[in-house]
Amino acid sequence: MFSPAHPAQVFIAPGTTDMRKSINGLSILVADQFELDPFSGSLFAFCNRKRDIVKILYWDHSGFCLWHKRLEKDRFLWPETEEGVLNVHGRELIWLLDGLSIDQREAHQRVSYKNVM
Repeated sequence: MFSPAHPAQVFIAPGTTDMRKSINGLSILVADQFELDPFSGSLFAFCNRKRDIVKILYWDHSGFCLWHKRLEKDRFLWPETEEGVLNVHGRELIWLLDGLSIDQREAHQRVSYKNVM
């Protein structure tokens, strides 16, 4: 079952990906172009040029799974960067799938303390 809330890691392919690729093509892209392990259990997310289709590839112990979402209206706010693949938190993937940006400037900032008192 697809659950991006707490996967091992989430990787987003910025820019566009040819959505004619299926499991074999996307897993080769992950291994060769991103130099990542497609069998790691991590989620690998891809978006098309029109920004209305997202595919998420992951290994689920006994085989690859390919999750596909097509929007009937609107577009995904997919990141465009020259830095290569993005390593993000599961909540940021959920934001993208819900039509939000991964850069939520108005969200609470992470706070960490070393001592209670």
